[in-house]
Amino acid sequence: MNMKTKEELYEAAEKLKDAGRLDEAVASLASVVTENPDFSLAHSAMAAWCTRLERHEEAVAHARRVCEIEPRDPFSYTALSVACMRAGKIQEAEDALAKSRTIQSAG
Repeated sequence: MNMKTKEELYEAAEKLKDAGRLDEAVASLASVVTENPDFSLAHSAMAAWCTRLERHEEAVAHARRVCEIEPRDPFSYTALSVACMRAGKIQEAEDALAKSRTIQSAG
């Protein structure tokens, strides 16, 4: 049996998204992040795609996970800020953006 790598599964989900099948892409990628909880690229995609589907709580949860995995990446916090803003979590969005700026200025 030929098991696909997490990267191959991610690419398959990307193709679904590119084909306009965003719900299917999210469903496909959900199992990838469950099996690979530290795969930040997949969590990042889930955050963006769930935001587009207006599944804001899921988007925020995935964006938070990216920040846990990549705590020194300012983009992680910028993405969290966007997800929080769309979810109506204004204070958390502002806090995430401030964290992003702090990381950038420290770098």
